[in-house]
Amino acid sequence: MTPPDDSLFTPEQATFLSEHNIAALATGRRDGSPQLSHILYDYDGHDIVTSIKSYTAKWHNVLRQPRVAMLVHEGRKQLVLYGRAEAIADDPERIELTARIFRRMSGNPDFAADAPFIAKMNEQKRTILRIRADKASMND
Repeated sequence: MTPPDDSLFTPEQATFLSEHNIAALATGRRDGSPQLSHILYDYDGHDIVTSIKSYTAKWHNVLRQPRVAMLVHEGRKQLVLYGRAEAIADDPERIELTARIFRRMSGNPDFAADAPFIAKMNEQKRTILRIRADKASMND
């Protein structure tokens, strides 16, 4: 996968993306029709990651066709991204990125993945999608 292009987002877009954590993610079904999912995500200034279960449609769709679209909105203001998703199921990267998301969602910057956390991730069949945008547009 191509390294992230930190210059893709304008300062306003990067701020909007980092101040939110809920989005709609569109992936492509086998027949070409769109699959839309509500996700929680983390943006760290370089990439967007979301934790999903390996048996979901979005996981299988990305394995087959990595092109995605993502919508982050607040009222009428919206940021639309187009790019590629990378499916990550292997440790230690899966654990590190899932812990990153958990730190964001819980507000606990000191959270570290321990054995019970990893066991829960395994039980839930948790994986990661890393999204790297190649196009972004924002409007009010």
